[in-house]
Amino acid sequence: MTQLNFLEQLMQERRALSVSELTARLKTLVEGQFGDVWVEGEISNFRRHTSGHWYFTLKDDAAMLRCASFRMQNRLIRFTPEDGLTVRARGRLSLYEARGDYQLLVDLLEPVGVGALQFAFEQLKRKLSAQGLFDPARKRPLPLLPRRIGVVTSPDGAAVRDILRVIKRRNQAISIIIAPARVQGDGAAADIAHAIEALNSRSEVDVIIVGRGGGSTEDLSCFNEERVARAIHSSRTPVISAVGHETDFTIADFVADLRASTPSAAAEMVTLARQEIWARISRLTTEMAGAFRYRLLRLRNNVSELESHRAFGAVEMQIKKASQRFDDGVFSIETALRREIRKRRGQHNALALRLGDADIRRRMIQQRGKLAVLKARIRSSQRVWLDERKERLSVAAGKLDSLSPLSVLGRGYAIAFDSNGGVIKRAIDVNEGERVRVRLAEGDLHCIKAEPPEGIENP
Repeated sequence: MTQLNFLEQLMQERRALSVSELTARLKTLVEGQFGDVWVEGEISNFRRHTSGHWYFTLKDDAAMLRCASFRMQNRLIRFTPEDGLTVRARGRLSLYEARGDYQLLVDLLEPVGVGALQFAFEQLKRKLSAQGLFDPARKRPLPLLPRRIGVVTSPDGAAVRDILRVIKRRNQAISIIIAPARVQGDGAAADIAHAIEALNSRSEVDVIIVGRGGGSTEDLSCFNEERVARAIHSSRTPVISAVGHETDFTIADFVADLRASTPSAAAEMVTLARQEIWARISRLTTEMAGAFRYRLLRLRNNVSELESHRAFGAVEMQIKKASQRFDDGVFSIETALRREIRKRRGQHNALALRLGDADIRRRMIQQRGKLAVLKARIRSSQRVWLDERKERLSVAAGKLDSLSPLSVLGRGYAIAFDSNGGVIKRAIDVNEGERVRVRLAEGDLHCIKAEPPEGIENP
C-alpha cells in the first residue's frame, strides 16, 4: 500500500457522519433485521388518536418498547387494547427518524391466555352491561298472537327454512317478512343492523327474529359486535335472538328481549298452534265460569247470613222509624207553608187597598204643577238678579273709563317715557341727544331731544 492510499483511507475513516446519515443507516439495519417479529409484554400508556391510530408501550420487568398500530391495521384487531393487559404483538421494527426512537409497527395483537374473539366478547359485554343494555327491566313481553313476524337472517341459510317450516306448520295465518342480511364475514354486522332498522320502519311488524344456524366462534362473531347490540337495543319492536345452537351465547342474546336456543325454537316461541289457542281459550273459559260460580255462591251465603242475623230486624225497625219521622217532618213543613202563604196574601191585600186610597197618579200631577211654579219663580229671580248685575257693571265700567289714561290720550294728550321706560314729568330730566318714546292714543313716537332755538331757553 502506497503512502497516498493510506492517507486517503485514514481520512475516510475519520470523516464524521451527520445525524440523518447515521439514523438512516440504523433504520435500514433495524428494518432489515427485524422485518417480522412477535413480542410479548404488558400494555401501558394506551391512547387512541383522533386519526384512528393506536399508540402504546409494551413493557416487562426490565425494558419498554414503543408501539404503534395504524388505522388500516387495527381495524382488523377484534378487541380494544387496555392498560395492564398482557398481549402478543406481531409486526416489524422501525426507527422513527424525527426522534431517533425505535418502535414496533403492530399488525396483529392477541391477548395472552385467551383468544382475541373471546376477550373482545368479554370486553364488550362488560361495557354494555355497565350502560344498562342487559337490564331485565327494559325487556318487553312478546305479543300473544302476532300477525306479522320479521326475520333478519341470510335468505340462503338453513335458519330461514327452519323458521318458515315451523311457522307454517303451527299457524298459517301469520305473515312473514324477511329482511335479508349477511350473517358472517366482513360487513355482516352492518347488514344485520340495517335490516333491524328497516323492519322497525314498518309498523305492521309485531316481533323480530334475528339469528342464524350454528357455526364456529368466528362465524358468529358479527353477533358480538357493538353495532348489532345497539340496533337491537334501539328497536321499537320486540326482538328474539336465535343465534347458533343451545350452547352458543352472543352479545345479541343478552340485549334481545328474549333468547331462543335455535331459530326453530324462536319460531315456536312466537307462534301458537291452533290447537293450543283453542285449548287455552277452553281452559280460560272453564276457569272463568268456575270463578263466577264460586263468587255467586259466596254472595248468596253472605246475603243469607245477613237475612238471618238479628241485627237485620233492628235495622228494619230503625228504617221504619226514620220513615215515620220523615213523614211527620213533611207534614209540619206543608202546614207551616200554608200558614205563611195565608199571612202573605192578607198583607198583599191590605197594601193594595192602601195604594188605591193614596192615588199616586193624582199626587204626581199635583207635585208636577208645584214644580212648574217653582221653576218659573227661579227663572224670574235669575233675570232680575242678572239685570241688576249688568247695570252695576256698566256704571263701574264708565267710572273706570273716565279714570283711564287711555281716555286722556284720546283727548289729545301724550305720555313721554325715557330709555329706561320711566315716565318723564319734567323736560329738565332729559338730556340733549337722549332718545324719548312718546305714547299717543294710537301708536308711539320716538324722538331725540334737541337744543332749543336761539332766544328760547329751556324751561
